[in-house]
Amino acid sequence: QLQASGGGLVQAGGSLRLSCAASGRSFSNYAVGWFRQAPGKEREFVAAIRWSGGNIAYADSVKGRFTISRDYAKNAVYLQMDSLKPEDTAIYYCAAGRVIWGLIRTQGPYDYWGQGTLVTVSS
Repeated sequence: QLQASGGGLVQAGGSLRLSCAASGRSFSNYAVGWFRQAPGKEREFVAAIRWSGGNIAYADSVKGRFTISRDYAKNAVYLQMDSLKPEDTAIYYCAAGRVIWGLIRTQGPYDYWGQGTLVTVSS
């Protein structure tokens, strides 16, 4: 089971850090991704990290502003979001699975999903 947390209300230009923790499961051999869904839009890829090896990928829209990282001791993945914009407003979901790296931006291959955490960026 995945638990996403850390969402909230922030002004444009501000920062938030999202956390994704796994209970009863290790992220070993998994890729962990963040996706988001804005009101009226489809869910889209944000960032992903391979737990073993540390490969990282970002959506172009967040590159340079968001940073994904992992914490072995806490079995958690974080998404540091800086320079937030109103268009970053969305429900953010974390997901995990044994995903082929070439499909990391695709939702289908992920096996486990968190419940989502709401990020609201005011202008």
